[in-house]
Amino acid sequence: MENIQEVILTRRSIRKYISKPITNDQVENLLKAAMYAPSARNEQPWHYIVINDRYILDKIIEAHPYANMLKEAALAIIVCADDNIEKTEGYWVQDCSAATQNILLAAHAMGLGSVWLGVYPREERILAIKTLFKLPENIQPLSIIAIGHPDEQKAMPERYFKNRIHTNQW
Repeated sequence: MENIQEVILTRRSIRKYISKPITNDQVENLLKAAMYAPSARNEQPWHYIVINDRYILDKIIEAHPYANMLKEAALAIIVCADDNIEKTEGYWVQDCSAATQNILLAAHAMGLGSVWLGVYPREERILAIKTLFKLPENIQPLSIIAIGHPDEQKAMPERYFKNRIHTNQW
């Protein structure tokens, strides 16, 4: 898929995967897409943890209540923010959300399936991920992205609602 509009409109959360590995080149392309996301004042406050070890993926399932798809996913990427890099307080959530979205779109464009698992702002999830991955105090986990070769297809629902558009005022 080369048309960005098509990639955006047809991307869906995929939770079922076939058992097929993802190449190092594919992982690098996903991370490159993430690192080209916009960020406040171009601070780029992110770090990424790539997990392809089955034992660790299974441990994430114990730490996150909605991570069962990791049983089949080829890998996961945890998107984190570094408090020491961020100078515009509070914008790391937007910055890392943009990076997460870029990974989701890049995965879809590459024919991969993915789903965004929220960590922040759930304190119990933040603590579980910080503990499991021994994150330094200055590192904040925002999301976990499960990625694999899709074993399901989802239709494109109608999401364009003109009644939600306001011009110049409410």
